[in-house]
Amino acid sequence: MVEPRQSRATVEFVDKYCQTYQNLFGDVRNFEYFKFLHIGMMSELPRKSLPEIARTVGLKDGQGLHHLLRDAIWDVKELREMRLWLTKVTIGDQPITVCIDETGDEKKGKSTDYVAKQYIGNLGRTGNGIVSVNAYAVVDNITYPLLFKVFKPRSQLKEKDLYKTKPQLAVEILRELLDFGFNISLVLADRLYGESGDVVGLLVEQKLPFIVAIRSNHVVWLSPHQRVRYNRWYAYEQKLSHRSSETRYIREIIFGKRRELRYFEITKSDSKPDSSNTWFIMTNIQSKIQQVLGQLYSLRNWVEMSLP
Repeated sequence: MVEPRQSRATVEFVDKYCQTYQNLFGDVRNFEYFKFLHIGMMSELPRKSLPEIARTVGLKDGQGLHHLLRDAIWDVKELREMRLWLTKVTIGDQPITVCIDETGDEKKGKSTDYVAKQYIGNLGRTGNGIVSVNAYAVVDNITYPLLFKVFKPRSQLKEKDLYKTKPQLAVEILRELLDFGFNISLVLADRLYGESGDVVGLLVEQKLPFIVAIRSNHVVWLSPHQRVRYNRWYAYEQKLSHRSSETRYIREIIFGKRRELRYFEITKSDSKPDSSNTWFIMTNIQSKIQQVLGQLYSLRNWVEMSLP
């Protein structure tokens, strides 16, 4: 009986991590290319195309990598569930902060599925590209990628596709994470999701603490005799990536009376707030959080910068 060939060794920690996935690949060559992909994605290549990754790991060309992604037989769902299981084992029962964000890549042409002219958040502009909604976990200042779903523009839908908005994709992701048993202690999201009734409705329904951005003209209903009250400013030090810290100011805005949902304004100047340097936040956390609210929400920005 001929013994099956063992896969070639690569980098020790990559081999150790990928070993868990080996049973998902019937062909040892595909498993080797799977490991090569991991090395390439962690490399310092500015553009991680398959030909560039192939050159970096010492392959003649990128055909094997291309075959793995396009033609090889392996189950995406099984691989995703295995990765989530490994993440869950690593984190254990520790509470996680979930950051919902979207990211994208510019693409030339339209041969790639779901590429269209659309807003690419991490680039801050509209471009021809592909966009996904992503969920990350933050535990002890370590960021763990969890799930993503590709946004499918109406103009690029396939015959069996169902159009879903980005907030609807975020709801699906959150439900999957809950079903998987993650201990979610806080959810952070920008105003696209903070203004979504679907997203906020799920968070309230599941009793998940959240901090989300909202528009400055966010609508809150008041009865005729109620008024809006602006509490006094609190100063706090905001940690920044490019320098030690920056003084910012936060105050609560109360519509009539304090509610289950609370509203806060954050600005860089308490004397002359400028719209370009002012943010509005909504949360369901009921404790005295003025001094930590800004720091907690800024975790989303740290994730956005570290995982573009």
